[in-house]
Amino acid sequence: MRTRPLKVALLGCGVVGSEVARIMTTHADDLAARIGAPVELAGVAVRRPSKVRAGIDPDLVTTDATALVKRGDIDVVVEVIGGIEPARSLITTAFEHGASVVSANKALLAQDGAALHALAEEHKRDLYYEAAVAGAIPLIRPLRESLAGDKVNRVLGIVNGTTNFILDKMDSTGAGYQEALDEATALGYAEADPTADVEGFDAAAKAAILAGIAFHTRVRLDDVYREGMTEVTAADFASAKNMGCTIKLLAICERAADGESVTARVHPAMIPLSHPLASVRGAYNAVFVESDAAGQLMFYGPGAGGAPTASAVLGDLVAVCRNKIGGATGPGDSAYTQLPVSPMGEVVTRYHISLDVADKPGVLAQVATVFAEHGVSIDTVRQHGRQDGDGEASLVVVTHRASDASLGGTVEALRSLDTVRGVASIMRVEGE
Repeated sequence: MRTRPLKVALLGCGVVGSEVARIMTTHADDLAARIGAPVELAGVAVRRPSKVRAGIDPDLVTTDATALVKRGDIDVVVEVIGGIEPARSLITTAFEHGASVVSANKALLAQDGAALHALAEEHKRDLYYEAAVAGAIPLIRPLRESLAGDKVNRVLGIVNGTTNFILDKMDSTGAGYQEALDEATALGYAEADPTADVEGFDAAAKAAILAGIAFHTRVRLDDVYREGMTEVTAADFASAKNMGCTIKLLAICERAADGESVTARVHPAMIPLSHPLASVRGAYNAVFVESDAAGQLMFYGPGAGGAPTASAVLGDLVAVCRNKIGGATGPGDSAYTQLPVSPMGEVVTRYHISLDVADKPGVLAQVATVFAEHGVSIDTVRQHGRQDGDGEASLVVVTHRASDASLGGTVEALRSLDTVRGVASIMRVEGE
């Protein structure tokens, strides 16, 4: 075993960073045996140096992150501070001064992953980021390495634990959205400001990363279509149950049937109860991968939290340190296909549309005509009058597969009908 330790700089010492430091200390002997050399925590960059951090030598703590990554004797920089800046500048500086990087920063990688990969390659350093998507679940490395000889066609997943907890609670208890969100907040699953989760921003960043790796092309956050789940109601869940479905906030990355383009999107969707993702409960994550040779694979586990995310970080740290000892680097950016990302209008799927209509003869015929005029074929229709006798009825239409653009034109035309009082909800049906 090599005796000179590999030096690690830790940027950030919050929930994840503190767990990384703890595991590095308590499992030091095992890590050294697995790597072939000891690893040493050489510095910890924080914003509040006065805070007591159990198990961390106060002499290692600094507020000057730039000076830490510039030291020149640092072998690996672990970045768990998140956000775009100063993380981007610090990672850039780390590469320039000879360090490889392990990051958990989904937002930065979704926005600037290509540039960071290019910089890592220029300086012959590693950039690993297993912890950026789905916490402890081994997902990025299987896509980058285990399936490198296969052709991935689709990645469909629940990649945000907060939203899955909320939707699962609405499904299992009949709670409304706000009630379920309040419980998620009380239990610590939701932030005080849950916007990034419930509006799909977090999942969209992860979808961009997954699509880029799965399809060997460059997909940025701006390429990902995004809808949040704040408008999902108890009535939507009732309709889903009538169809033998439940509702999940899904990240969906697909290769077009002709192989000439890809799409990436995040939105609530109905999925059949027979689909493996339908049984994912609580704050857990799961990702379903479909490929030519391997067929269907599912990766499941805790998608967030200090210890699970730290597990992924440490896995990357071991891999990067092994590469360092061997004088090599691991797989870098693979974007050789350069496939375009198609707009959402070209996505083809099924739809569940709930309409409030006038309760009188001929309405169904008018609605069916609008669907036909826009080339959207109807699979099933369910209509029932309101018990309050206000002259309105509910009409639920489930379509065959159609493009999102065609469905959008259909809905716009429906809203112009005098007999349609409102479009109560529109939801895609996936996973069939």
